[in-house]
Amino acid sequence: MEELNTSDQCQEKKGNLGNPRLIEDMECKCCPVFNTFNIIGKKFSILILRNMIYDNQKRFNEFLNSIEEINPKTLSIRLKEMEKDGLIRRQVFDETPIRIEYYLTQKGKELQPILEQMALFSVKYCGDQIFDNPDPAKIQKITAKSFTSYI
Repeated sequence: MEELNTSDQCQEKKGNLGNPRLIEDMECKCCPVFNTFNIIGKKFSILILRNMIYDNQKRFNEFLNSIEEINPKTLSIRLKEMEKDGLIRRQVFDETPIRIEYYLTQKGKELQPILEQMALFSVKYCGDQIFDNPDPAKIQKITAKSFTSYI
């Protein structure tokens, strides 16, 4: 089964919007939230981005060893999709053995605040699922600060 790219999916969903959405007098082909979700919402994509942003991971095996339950085929597919979407770039080093590294593009870096808000939401509203011993006072302290220093 062939996967649709994000713009094709938006075109398909346009008819489901009912009244067309307008932003600054521009008619939307699809919902902006839906579009962003199609880019980062696939299984493991967020975790790859997290590892690139916060752990400075660049190599295939680093991702494979640090993302629970991901397999090499899925990782390869996600990296290709993310490269196609412009979130990462792939650099091949002409060495023996060949070394390949992945780097965030500016577009990929722009997703950092989204990841931080997702983490903040989870800490604030799902502390019992995040922590072994949630302390409401400490959770309040975490959510009052910039979350960047914690992840």
